[in-house]
Amino acid sequence: MTTLPTYEAEQLAGLLALLPDVDAVELKVTISDQDRPGVIEALGIDPLDAGLRQVAFVDTRELALSAAGLVLRVRRTQDKPGDVTVKLRPMLPADVPEGLRGIPGFKVEVDASPAGYTCSCSLTAEVSDKKARRVLTGDRTIADVLSDEQGALVLARLPEGVTMEDLRVLGPVTLLKAKFEHRDYPHRMVAELWFLPDGARILELSTKCPPADAFRVAAETKVFLAGHGVDLSTPQEAKTRTTLAALAARMEQEDDA
Repeated sequence: MTTLPTYEAEQLAGLLALLPDVDAVELKVTISDQDRPGVIEALGIDPLDAGLRQVAFVDTRELALSAAGLVLRVRRTQDKPGDVTVKLRPMLPADVPEGLRGIPGFKVEVDASPAGYTCSCSLTAEVSDKKARRVLTGDRTIADVLSDEQGALVLARLPEGVTMEDLRVLGPVTLLKAKFEHRDYPHRMVAELWFLPDGARILELSTKCPPADAFRVAAETKVFLAGHGVDLSTPQEAKTRTTLAALAARMEQEDDA
């Protein structure tokens, strides 16, 4: 899944310096539409094991929050409560705002893919599905469902000239999420298939591991995926960035109409 052993020396040095201070590492790879059917079959992913989710983002029409490294996400999960996440990305452990460490739902995580890695911090809070749905339908604002800590974090990170009243709901998009195991691989893996509003789809495979195990798990994952037909040289899509761009384009079309 990842080419961590062949990162440039400077990248490796940066990653090694981060690992002692992060909570988890998530290894990710996106699969091209052309390869998707073959990969699903080769890995034995059963679509009937997938759960349904809806995800919406909150930003300005121009994606000012995303450009400033602030991501607001509202998520609904089938037969479970919803949740709201505030993410700062990139964010080095040493730069984490004071007081966030130790708050329930807070974590510092490295996302690594064949294209590189990013360190971020996020604060997630559970909300009722009813409240999450009302944000998605426009009956509630994002401010109505943020925890006190999340609200303070957002207000402190809003770009200059942007207020909470400028924010709009982008989405939702639908995705299928399936956890699966394979006899040739010692870790649980997750497959997510995102359906974007422009008709595109993103299939992402991922697995999480403790920071101390990152390089070993990365090597095992790379061997496993390459041995089951996954082309690790395929250009990688940034899932959130790609989804936000598609949602913003649809919003612009709707506003112009």
